Amino acid sequence: MADLSGKRIVIAGGSGFLGLSMIEHFTKRDARITVLSRSRPKQLAECEHQVWDGRSLGNWRSALDGADAIINLSGRSVNCIKTPDHQDEILRSRVESTRLLGQAMRAVKSPPPLWVQMSTAHIYGDPPTVVCDEESAEGIGFAPTIGKAWEAAFTESKLPRQRGVLMRTSFVIGRDRGAGGGALSTLSLIAKLGLGGKVGKGTQGMSWIHEEDLNGLFERAINDESISGVYIASAPNPISQVDFMRTLRKVIGMPIGLPAFEWMVRIGAPLLLRTDPELALYGRYVVSKRLAELGFSFKFPELEEALKNLKNHRD
Repeated sequence: MADLSGKRIVIAGGSGFLGLSMIEHFTKRDARITVLSRSRPKQLAECEHQVWDGRSLGNWRSALDGADAIINLSGRSVNCIKTPDHQDEILRSRVESTRLLGQAMRAVKSPPPLWVQMSTAHIYGDPPTVVCDEESAEGIGFAPTIGKAWEAAFTESKLPRQRGVLMRTSFVIGRDRGAGGGALSTLSLIAKLGLGGKVGKGTQGMSWIHEEDLNGLFERAINDESISGVYIASAPNPISQVDFMRTLRKVIGMPIGLPAFEWMVRIGAPLLLRTDPELALYGRYVVSKRLAELGFSFKFPELEEALKNLKNHRD
């Protein structure tokens, strides 16, 4: 399991759900991790930590000097009500932190030769039926605009000789490590209450990836120098919203799943869940053409086995 033995990896924005999962994965493979975040979570006891706000240069930039890779996960959660203030924070937290990392790497003697940048599969928008791959047209709307600005900041900030990898990531399903379990925790609660049925039309795509496969993909990017450019980080079998919830109910043992009409979601999501109703009402089907060409092997290509694995970890 020592595939990353001796490598020094810096993770910006590594104190959230995805970061904690990635840190656990990498440390098991003997990597040395430095986390850049505002505060040090209790779960980071085995890692180095540097305080950063994602907006200003500071002593944290020394962590980049001599590192083997920088991974940027920074960005405010989109699981919120899209007020103008929140939209501004979502944009700035991604673009400004990415530009800041570029400035920091130009200020150290030996910057990391690899930069792996988080992005979003939402950059393709919300096509009702089209299955998108890396060559598909990008979408329109708030989320695609954010994705484009995020990736543009990365392209502008990356050093000319630096290998760069963009991960257009779909819905990540994983375990709760004290920083929230991602949106799956909310969906599981809804399903346990018997409310996990069809939302709106129910045909909207739900592209997903198990946390272990996402971590394995980032590990592959670190070790395989042939990997560069844009990749869709998503399992090869996206399904509709109604089928996703049907599978989730089957795994947790809840036979009932009451439907939610669109008007109910538009009222209930902001009032009860404090989130954007369009996160549930719209979706996309994405599949990575480049990962298939690479021969990347998914541990969890099917949703039911992925959910069972996560349930067994909780039980």
